[in-house]
Amino acid sequence: METVGEIGEKLVQQWLTSKNWRILKHRWRSRFGEIDLIALPESNHSLAFIEVKTRSYNNWDEDGLLAINYQKQVKLTQTAMYFIAKYPKYSDFNCRFDVVLVHYQKNQSQFSDVTKSSLIWQDNYFQIQDYLENAFEVQF
Repeated sequence: METVGEIGEKLVQQWLTSKNWRILKHRWRSRFGEIDLIALPESNHSLAFIEVKTRSYNNWDEDGLLAINYQKQVKLTQTAMYFIAKYPKYSDFNCRFDVVLVHYQKNQSQFSDVTKSSLIWQDNYFQIQDYLENAFEVQF
């Protein structure tokens, strides 16, 4: 059975694909950590390392932003550098770290306005709340 976090990632993956992004990896792991999505935006020569945070409304950590602390940024950076080392064909791409905030609300089967940025799963309503491009800066 899929978790709430996995459903949030699935929604973001579908949404990015609808915007003609190419998803390279989903839940890519290294010994340093995991990156939820690695994708190529349609129009430019960049590589996006994407962290997805799925939270219920009125959560305690500012929709997941507080979870992207310094330690998490270090893990994401190390994992991204390992990815580039393993796939050197992407070494000349502009790399960026994006964060997607997904909200979900339990027991909301009355929602019928499902769009490309939302979905209903097991009576829960999921919606992309915010997409933060270049959420934090890193020098490779």
